[in-house]
This record gives sequence, C-alpha cells and structure tokens, in this order.
Amino acid sequence: MTDEQGRIGLGECAPLPDLSCDRNAYTKMSDVARLINEAMASDDYAEYLRPYPALLFALESAMYDMTKSPILYDTPFARSEEGIPFNGLVWMGSYDEMFAQVKKKILQGFRCIKLKIGAIEWEEEIRLIEKIRSRFSKDTITLRVDANGNLAPKRDNDAEWEQMVIDRMKELSKYDIHSIEQPIPVGNWKFMAELCKLTPPLGDGGLPIALDEELIGLNQLHEKQAMLDTIRPQYIVIKPTLHGGISGSMEWVSEAKKRGIDSWMTSALESNIGLRNVALLAARCYGPHVLFPQGLGTGQLFTDNISMDLELRGAKMWREEVNESLTTGN
Repeated sequence: MTDEQGRIGLGECAPLPDLSCDRNAYTKMSDVARLINEAMASDDYAEYLRPYPALLFALESAMYDMTKSPILYDTPFARSEEGIPFNGLVWMGSYDEMFAQVKKKILQGFRCIKLKIGAIEWEEEIRLIEKIRSRFSKDTITLRVDANGNLAPKRDNDAEWEQMVIDRMKELSKYDIHSIEQPIPVGNWKFMAELCKLTPPLGDGGLPIALDEELIGLNQLHEKQAMLDTIRPQYIVIKPTLHGGISGSMEWVSEAKKRGIDSWMTSALESNIGLRNVALLAARCYGPHVLFPQGLGTGQLFTDNISMDLELRGAKMWREEVNESLTTGN
C-alpha cells in the first residue's frame, strides 16, 4: 500500500486452503481489489471485513505500517530494545526425527518446546515425551503439545472415543506438560467443555487446554463470547490471519482476559511480512515486556523467504534497527 506522500505499508493476505474461514473468498486478485474498495467505502473497514480475517490482517497491517501507528510501533520490541521469546517448534515426523529436532532446539537455547503430535503411534509419542522429561525437568524445559484435533482417532462409538481422549489426556498429565492445543475436532463444544472442567484433577498439574482451530470462523463478538463462556478453556492461541486480523485478535485477547483465560499469539505459515506484523501485535498485546513464549517460529520452515527486519537470536525474535526512510519511501 502506498499513499499520496509516497509512504509504503506492507501487509500479507495468506489464507490457508484447508483451514481459513475465508479460504474461498479470493479466487482471483479482482476479488481482493473489490473487497478492499468496498471496505474503504464503508463507515468502518474493519467491521466490513470481519468475515475475511486474512484480508483484514493484511489491510490493517499495511495501514499501520504505512503510518507507523503506535498500535504496532510503540513497544520496546518495535524500537529494537527487546526481543520476544518464542517456543521451539518440533514438527511431526518419526520418533528419531522428532527427538533430533528437540535436541537441536535445546542446543539453540530454547526453553519452551512445542511438539506436534498425532503423526506417529501413540506409544511412540509417549516414549518421546517420557524421554524428554527424563532428561529435562519442567523447571528446565516447558513442554507444549499440539494435537490439531487428533488426540485420539474418531470411533463410531462416541462414548468409546471420549473415554480414549480422557485416558490419553490422563497419560499426558504425568509429564508436566504446560498445555495441549486443540485435543479434539472443532464443534464438539459440550465435550470440550467437559475436558476443560476435568483438566485440574487429571494430575498434579493437570493438563490445561488451549483452543486454536476452535476460534476459526467466530468473527462476530457475540460468537466469541458464546464460545468462551461455553467451553471455558485455560488458554486460547491467537493467529491473526485466521482469527480476525489485528482488531479481531485484540478483541479475542480482551474477551479472554475478562474471563480469566490466558492467551498467546502465533504465526500461521505467513512469510516474513506477515510474521513481522504478528510479532509487532504480540508485543502490543502482551508487552511492554513480553515474558511468555509466543509461537513465532514458523518462518524457519521456509527455504526461501522474504527478507525483512527480523532477526532470530537464540530463542528470541528481535526487530533489527532499520532506517525507516527505506520503508516509508522518503
């Protein structure tokens, strides 16, 4: 985006084909142009674009970047004074592959590790977690797991499937795990609420639940409130591209906080353009001094990315000091 003064603002619209609620809204560039024109002609462009979180994130990011709005740029992170801690992401793979990734992340300085689970046999996943915990206590390494709705394979018999989910959560609770993201598929609000109530008695520390995919498509305020009031999770994981752009993400943080629900922010396979804006937003929502590890490591999955003013120093992301005139066109 460029304004009459020649200032440039960068934003990224990156819906995920099988996940975003607006994945079919942008079949060609003319769709994007039409929606932007309609939104800018409305009384409130953010309200108009609520059903299109990926595009809303891109437009809000570009506008705030162009004007260097304090919403994103008035934090220690934005001023290159502090870095944001983030978790080391261990992608799904074989037992040996995942353990090798864990060791590499720890050597790089990560003290919060997130494991994607559900790709290998359950016994192998438990063996991996047990091995990690046998070497690194909860005081040394914080462990998060992400089931992507697949903690236990769905059965024809719902009661049998629900018991399997509960049994697996009980087993995980033995290993001092910080949280499990989205243990069951979205839309099962009643059972998910039961799991959240069950969580504290599971073990000494329980197994807190963090909702992720459950937030997708709940773009209206009353929908967000209804889900939070019904399920009452311990955490929500916010991805601006999927969950409402900048304004919608801040709304999620606010509504969760009102209910005593904590949250953190993660990227969703955006390039460095989107990742930078996710990091700037996380610094705004959880700052001024961000202590809780965010989920900003997805950019490391790319073999070819766009060069931006981001730098990874160990387990923290920093915004490099830049000459702002290079990005403003002045």
